[in-house]
Amino acid sequence: MRAEELMTTNVACCSPDDRLQDVAAMMVANDCGAIPVIDGNDSKRIMGIITDRDIVVRTLAEGRNPLDMAARDVMTHDVSTVTPQTSAEDLLNLMESRQVRRVPVVNERGSLVGIVAQADVARRAPAGKTAEVVKEVSEQR
Repeated sequence: MRAEELMTTNVACCSPDDRLQDVAAMMVANDCGAIPVIDGNDSKRIMGIITDRDIVVRTLAEGRNPLDMAARDVMTHDVSTVTPQTSAEDLLNLMESRQVRRVPVVNERGSLVGIVAQADVARRAPAGKTAEVVKEVSEQR
């Protein structure tokens, strides 16, 4: 099994200049907890990712007003990605080692083509892998 067999292809994205309130609204509209941040042109190159946790930790917990902020202000820059051809085993090992719940999938040009979330793993990965990934991603280090 490969990443392309696990990934969701219809991914909501934002630009670094999008208002944080709009990004949060995208999460609600798309029933997701992360929005990839892509460059403003047609290349769809990954610049970062914003999770619901990023919004809380990097705004509210620091006493900052999220209504005055843009995606670039809270996005995670160091984003691990995989290609559609990445094996499921390598993808799951990456999720576990980086302790991330979502991994963007990019093509050979670095353009976003999908995303694999823990929910995708639960729906499509071989039996037994879901519990292992959830445990390793959630474990305190």
